[in-house]
Amino acid sequence: MRRRFGSALILLALGALAVTTTAFAQSSSQLPVPDPKPQTPVPITFGQSVIPLYGPWKFQVGDSPIDTKTGQPLWAEPDFDDSHWESLDLTPPAGKFDPAHPDALRVPGWRSKGHPTYSGWAWCRLALSLPENSPTLALAGPAHLDGAYQVFSNGALLGTMGDFAKTGKLPTIYWSHPAKFVLPPAQSIGGSATHEKLQILTFRVWTPPSFNFPDQGGFHSPPLIGEAGSVDAEYRLEWTARIRDCAYSFFEGLILFLLAIAAASLIVFDRSDPIYPVVAAVLFLNASLDVAFSLANLTTVLSLTTYAMLLGCVFLPLMIGGWTLVWWLWFRLTRPAWLPWAIGSLIVAYSAAQAIEAALSIGAAPDSLLVIANLASVVVRLLFLPLMVLIVALGIRKEGREGWLIVPAFLPLLVGQFEDELALLHIPTHWTPFGSVIFLGQIGIDLSAVAISLLLLRRLLLSVRRQRQMALDVKQAQEVQQVILPEARLTLPGLTIESEYRPAREVGGDFFQIIPHKTDGSLLIVAGDVTGKGLKAGMLVALLVGAVRSTLDWTSDPMAVLRALNKRLLGRADAQATCLAMRIEVGGEVTLANAGHMPPYLNGEPIAMEGALPLGMTEAPEFSVMRFQLNVGDRLVLLSDGIVEATNANGQLFGFDRVHSLLRSAATAAAIAAAAQSFGQQDDISVISVTRSAVPDPTLA
Repeated sequence: MRRRFGSALILLALGALAVTTTAFAQSSSQLPVPDPKPQTPVPITFGQSVIPLYGPWKFQVGDSPIDTKTGQPLWAEPDFDDSHWESLDLTPPAGKFDPAHPDALRVPGWRSKGHPTYSGWAWCRLALSLPENSPTLALAGPAHLDGAYQVFSNGALLGTMGDFAKTGKLPTIYWSHPAKFVLPPAQSIGGSATHEKLQILTFRVWTPPSFNFPDQGGFHSPPLIGEAGSVDAEYRLEWTARIRDCAYSFFEGLILFLLAIAAASLIVFDRSDPIYPVVAAVLFLNASLDVAFSLANLTTVLSLTTYAMLLGCVFLPLMIGGWTLVWWLWFRLTRPAWLPWAIGSLIVAYSAAQAIEAALSIGAAPDSLLVIANLASVVVRLLFLPLMVLIVALGIRKEGREGWLIVPAFLPLLVGQFEDELALLHIPTHWTPFGSVIFLGQIGIDLSAVAISLLLLRRLLLSVRRQRQMALDVKQAQEVQQVILPEARLTLPGLTIESEYRPAREVGGDFFQIIPHKTDGSLLIVAGDVTGKGLKAGMLVALLVGAVRSTLDWTSDPMAVLRALNKRLLGRADAQATCLAMRIEVGGEVTLANAGHMPPYLNGEPIAMEGALPLGMTEAPEFSVMRFQLNVGDRLVLLSDGIVEATNANGQLFGFDRVHSLLRSAATAAAIAAAAQSFGQQDDISVISVTRSAVPDPTLA
């Protein structure tokens, strides 16, 4: 029953056309001839069992007029003359009939008994002759019937299967559930010498247009009558069988739900891989279908129309499209670029075609669209097949031996997703071990879920291994960066130098070098900030520091140093850096060249310099250059933009005013860095402080 709505996609396209083209030619032989003779009551004798009411029933299509006197349907009244109605026999095909499993011997509906295209209202009546001393009797409704029904006894409404509460509107249809009705006392027949009573049972049946298989319409199993206790036992037996039918779906949904949680939890370990949330979503979707199937079978929470809409318009399109997307992401494919768009388009088209079919069940779409919608559904569904095969083939071609590992997960799912097509080839698509119904699609999903769970675990282990290796690489880069940084405090003749470096991540993008000249006593300071953060930025830093060291082998001119660094960055994608190069002579003369870096502060005030482009942007850069004197007692502070761009929780910047206040208070380099970091570090922080002191006279030593 779970995939009956999916089967309509193909069976109707092949069978409905054949039925409609031959119906008129065969109408003279298939249409029952009205029986003019009045009904003869069927004698019934009861023991400790229930009796199937095979009939023959009196049958009439259409709906009953309302009796103006009683306000009740005229065709339900016990004295209504139904002799002109057709006869309907509910005897199942030859074989042993098991009331607990009526599907084993399914009774064909009215479409195969003279009404090949009819859907709508129909009435069935049966007159029973009961012994006068009959015990309290009950009726078990037909276990399987297309649509909804009301049952009457001698004109009185006993109950319903379906929701008939809205007067003047079509009833709400639910899955056929076991139902029992206690029968009122029967009416006496003739004089007291007959010792018989008459019970007129009447069923008013509604079968919507969505039940359009050639053998559908009305009853598929007979009602059962018997002593109330026996019917109650049969009622419990049918519910037990119904629960057993859904047992596999229930436990499957639970397992798939747990697997979905497990797949989602893997996101914590690897956020860069989109396969984990997609697999979790698809598994959760499959689990939700199992829940919906169980609810529709066992409760009235979901009507049959609602379940059909969810199944056809949501679950089936998203499931087949979702699994196709899983393989695309699994192999990390990027070509052909149209393939993800094709998957999305097929999902929308499949959902739209299914929506038209589902709308037929409530009369919201004309019957003429049915064949078109069915054929469209079949075509769209089959188009997923080459897409799946193409994706797996491309993945195997890309991954080689690793790609073949996905085949055990792909093949069962591929077979299960197309069980409707396999049914046309008379291949079994469902089984009932121990009374529980298992569909081929479920087996395919379960096998694929197990296989892909193992593959996800393997993928996670490989990912964790790569992450550990990357963490080791980052740690080594961090160690290298610490090695190439100068000492935090350096004292040279006439100069006291402090430096502080606090990267935003393990590896930072700020760099600086403090290099005394070996012969003339001058000092070269190079400070900069490369674009980006992390390991890539750290590699650029190592490149630039190496370039600074190699350049000093032939010159210490700040302009020449910046030109050499610019040459190293040219031609590298997204490789730019702001940089400042400064040479301090023994006498305090300073030559400063700047390429887009923050100007230094002299005695707490920023040095006014013209702007310039960062390194790596042009082959012939023009740098800002200036010369000034650093006197005894002067303090020169170089800052990176990570200081002024520090941001607190309220979105406020650390800003130049706070920097100005810190520098006026003669704060150390470490204090400046700590203040910005505690305020809210967003970028790498570096501070260099150079203070000139008097050079002692060596003759006085």
